[in-house]
Amino acid sequence: MTSNVPGPAPRSSEELLAALDDDQRAVALSLTGPLCVLAGAGTGKTRAITYRIAHGVRTGAYAAPTVLAVTFTARAAGEMRSRLRDLGIPGVQARTFHAAALRQLSYFWPSAIGGGVPRIQEHKAGLVAEAGGRLGLGVDRVAVRDLAAEIEWAKVSLVTAEEYTTRATKEGREGAAGYDLSTVARLLSVYEDVKSERGVIDFEDVLLLMVGILSERDDVAAEVRRQYRHFVVDEYQDVSPLQQRLLDLWLGDRREICVVGDVSQTIYSFTGATPAFLTDFPSRYRDARVVRLVRDYRSTPQVVSLANQVLAKAGRHRSSAAVELVAQRPSGPAARFEAFDDDVAEARGIAARIAALEADGVPRSEIAVLYRTNGQAEALEQALAEAGIGYLVRGGERFFSRREVREAVALLRGAVRSAGDAPMPEVVRDVLAAAGWAPEAPTARGAVRERWESLQSLVALADQLAATRQADMAGLIAELEERAAAQHAPTVEGVTLASLHAAKGLEWDAVFLAGVSEGLLPISLAEGEDAIAEERRLLYVGITRAREHLMISYGRARTVGGRAGRKPSRFLDGIWPREGAAARPRRDRARERALLAEDSPADAELFERLRTWREQVATATGKPAYTVLHDTTLTAIATARPKELRQLGVLRGIGAAKLEAYGPQVLAVIRGEDVVVEAPAD
Repeated sequence: MTSNVPGPAPRSSEELLAALDDDQRAVALSLTGPLCVLAGAGTGKTRAITYRIAHGVRTGAYAAPTVLAVTFTARAAGEMRSRLRDLGIPGVQARTFHAAALRQLSYFWPSAIGGGVPRIQEHKAGLVAEAGGRLGLGVDRVAVRDLAAEIEWAKVSLVTAEEYTTRATKEGREGAAGYDLSTVARLLSVYEDVKSERGVIDFEDVLLLMVGILSERDDVAAEVRRQYRHFVVDEYQDVSPLQQRLLDLWLGDRREICVVGDVSQTIYSFTGATPAFLTDFPSRYRDARVVRLVRDYRSTPQVVSLANQVLAKAGRHRSSAAVELVAQRPSGPAARFEAFDDDVAEARGIAARIAALEADGVPRSEIAVLYRTNGQAEALEQALAEAGIGYLVRGGERFFSRREVREAVALLRGAVRSAGDAPMPEVVRDVLAAAGWAPEAPTARGAVRERWESLQSLVALADQLAATRQADMAGLIAELEERAAAQHAPTVEGVTLASLHAAKGLEWDAVFLAGVSEGLLPISLAEGEDAIAEERRLLYVGITRAREHLMISYGRARTVGGRAGRKPSRFLDGIWPREGAAARPRRDRARERALLAEDSPADAELFERLRTWREQVATATGKPAYTVLHDTTLTAIATARPKELRQLGVLRGIGAAKLEAYGPQVLAVIRGEDVVVEAPAD
């Protein structure tokens, strides 16, 4: 869809090129022939390729409608189109592989196949369950999920049911959901039968069908190639064999292609993505120009140094195509390394640190907490809720699906005709005031605050469009419609919680990497050197999301009072400090006392006396302090102030053994008596 948002005055090619560094300018000036851009994290790759397209259009080397820029997310495609419009270059097609293929499939299907395009089945679960049932397999929800993922891998890897057993063996795959390779192969075949009987296709079929049409119909291939003459492929390290096959058919025998990627951010191998197409590009195109973008404009030298160290320790698993980043920003704070007693303590420690950053002026929307598995989010959500810190779970309800957003957009659409000559931001404020927006944020938390934040993000977007594009109400509505289609949500004020995979392509001022321990990163399921190497790259991706503040942490135990057997991730060997955080959890006692005084009914003075006693016991017995009594148990004691052993024994974290060993001493501390702790006799 073409936006009718008025663009700024066109920039000259000289102005465009002057805004780039030397390496980015080399990209922008390479307008013809094969070009491979090896772009490190934060090096401005999107800027380089959008300016390259703009420069090509401005000089007449390209006609905007003949350029197809392929991205891996609808959000990235929307952002690229928005940037090009800001440069005064509308009309360039920026789409995902699937969106571009579906557009072509819908256009050519009536003439190439006949009739209408079959309905796309958005979710495979029902189809997989039925196929499993026909084979007599007992498939539960988890098994269906794993089998669906294996089907997707086979299809994007161009592996048929007949070839599956041989190819999967070669790739070191072990089937899925506990079923062997031959069973999965049979399931693949039956799955296709179920689809055919229902008259539906899946998302992978969109690409497969377009590949088939382009391969068999020379006239269709010729028409596509007349339309698109210049190709740009972003995140090329994540291309699958199926996507590469489609790209080859789009190109034909032409060589007008620019690929951009970073082998160090290859984190989707399990889905069939492979960096081989990126690393082999200069071999496939002997005269290809290769440009490296190494200047990191995103992160401080401290963050960049840590990222480089993590990659450097990859040894022989580090690709020669990997980029070593060179920091361009001024120096910032050192990365923090924190060890906590358990996951609950870690989550609370992160929440406390977020509160401190917010007090120092870092907006919540510029803070993210990243983790390896979605199961880690629960403790973090609870800790943030307890601290009164708003958050958003990336991958949760989509912004444009929220009720208040849908209602607000409807109201704004209705105001287009009646807006007159009034400034667009003023009209937006008047309209949204009727929907509950106010200039000042509400003091209430929860749903009331979340609703206001959604509406406020629309107000902020209106201000931005008015400033950058002089947009009117019609332009705002067009932008909102395009963003809704691409799920390119405006910024919402709240801490982001996301998995490391979901965080790729994003960045924040402050990033917390939670659970960076053996068993979580690398995850215990990662087997073999290649899988471990990919887990290292996940950590690299997480680190490079941070612009300035970075904290890496883990909990020694999973549960409160659990066995403290965890260790820092092997990827941080030689990096994690030997003293301080690695030896024992760091304590900001002044902050903890303040938190106790403000947010808890616990007696802060008693809490400190109990902790002093616990340290004496730990020293005398040679045990870590947290194995005596956990902080949460000390807080419970300082809150309840039990007077008898019976009352003490019912508190969380006090079992029979601890009651017998420490009960009398704890009661004495509560009474304010001096307690003499002696080392146990030999």
